[in-house]
Amino acid sequence: MTDNQNQPRDYDAVLGGQSPPPVDGVVLGGIEGVKRCLSNPVITVRIAALSEALKYGDAGLDVLIQALQDKSRLVQRFAYQLLKQKTEPQVKQALQTYKPWNLEERFNDYQGYKGNNVTQFANRQVLEFDANVGIVEPVNNAYALRFEYENHENLPSKLSRLLQEPNADKLEALVFGLWSEGSQTDSSSIVQALVDAKQRLTNLKAVFIGDLTSEDSEISWIQQSDVSPILQAYPKLEILQIRGGDRLQFSPPIRHNHLKALIVETGGLSRDTVAQICNMNLPALEHLELWFGSEDYGGDCWVEDLNPIIFAEKFPNLVYLGLRNSQFTDEIVSVIIGSPILDYISVLDLSMGTLTDAGAEELLNSQAINNLDILNISENFLSQEMIEKFSDLDVRILANNQKQEDEDRYIDGRYCSVSE
Repeated sequence: MTDNQNQPRDYDAVLGGQSPPPVDGVVLGGIEGVKRCLSNPVITVRIAALSEALKYGDAGLDVLIQALQDKSRLVQRFAYQLLKQKTEPQVKQALQTYKPWNLEERFNDYQGYKGNNVTQFANRQVLEFDANVGIVEPVNNAYALRFEYENHENLPSKLSRLLQEPNADKLEALVFGLWSEGSQTDSSSIVQALVDAKQRLTNLKAVFIGDLTSEDSEISWIQQSDVSPILQAYPKLEILQIRGGDRLQFSPPIRHNHLKALIVETGGLSRDTVAQICNMNLPALEHLELWFGSEDYGGDCWVEDLNPIIFAEKFPNLVYLGLRNSQFTDEIVSVIIGSPILDYISVLDLSMGTLTDAGAEELLNSQAINNLDILNISENFLSQEMIEKFSDLDVRILANNQKQEDEDRYIDGRYCSVSE
């Protein structure tokens, strides 16, 4: 007689429902018991049920595929790890569409010091706003505003013209480039103009302030300001990206319920700014990316300034943690391998820093590193032999464009990728 995969079997020991299964137990009630466990509000119960789902053939695989959409990132990742070992066509198709993290554009080469403006922001193509053309596609495109030397039109004035477009209320993403000639003023006029436009930009979800190339201004010369008024004015904002750390503030600390990504690119990030970020209440934050830069350009923070992020589970829904462009990458590794954060993030980005073979060896010796889906160690100081050791991990490794030590640069000739 053909086995019915939905019926209880000898190894079904616990009834699926509200009670968690024992550590060495399983779920009673066949696949239906597994499904009941997956509706349990306790995360550990749902995770235990996923292991049992593997015993029920295609029906169990369907349950695992559905778990990729679970509200808990831990459950999603556990299902993902189980499915990665399978070769069935429906599994391969599901994994192709599943993204443990949704901002792959952040792995592209940094555009600013390459002499180019961004071409993609918030998973949208960036178009230069032209008042003669207007807003053609307000949802799938991000529109960029920049100071124009020809007519000396500043950004607040250009934003006013954009707001006159009939579909400005549908616009979802804005990019602000050079805001004044020579960039000798800070970004406060842009912040205020955005705040004043909140009644018109009712669907705004993503903002990037500071898309300047090195021809416009070196990154360490970009003068920012207090950007917290933007978060207060736009409670539905999901992505905030800032380039430039000089005068940058997030004050006072606020709660924002919908911000999913905070990206701060600097050539020198101050410990005061890091402390302000740590003091914010961002329950939905999934992507936190900090570029620390050089102490020669205001980068005075050190690894202990990151303790609220690494140890206090300050942002419990993080999927991506980017501690990039750092002069103390080895020290970050020494601390992070013993922290609980590796138990729940999917992506650790240590690129553009000063990671050595010694620091990389610490990563390799950490069991927790295998919990990751992606590890980015590009643009560091790793030997080819060390990079090859990472190929044994069941983790997607990015290790491109390793740097060579320069005896004229920083400690032991190592340097972060972006400073001045």
